[in-house]
Amino acid sequence: MQPYIHPGNKLATLVGFSKAGIDVQVYKDVAMQVAAMNPVSVDKEDVPEKVLAQELEIGRELARREGKPEDMIDKIAQGKLNKFFKESTLMNQEYVKDNKLTIRQYLESKDKALKATGFLRYTLNV
Repeated sequence: MQPYIHPGNKLATLVGFSKAGIDVQVYKDVAMQVAAMNPVSVDKEDVPEKVLAQELEIGRELARREGKPEDMIDKIAQGKLNKFFKESTLMNQEYVKDNKLTIRQYLESKDKALKATGFLRYTLNV
């Protein structure tokens, strides 16, 4: 587990990893990513069904508003869902320190077996 407390003490994250013994900076970088990008889950498989259904419906509605053909609506919605995964799931997000890499690629570059396994993100609203 790697904790991170953002300067000002109003935002903190805790991230679990599949493997110990890696350079502590790697763990800290991912914990800072969670603080900065506020992912909804670790990976696609972890996104709650309710959120998936909501994102697909938003994609369908946007496609309809844009006047897209009805037979293309589901494909367009799936494309928007894939974009959601890239932006909102930790392992698929662009790494903020090097946007040529995803977090998955960054971790694999350090150790092929290294993955984030879970995270908590706390904010203090005062």
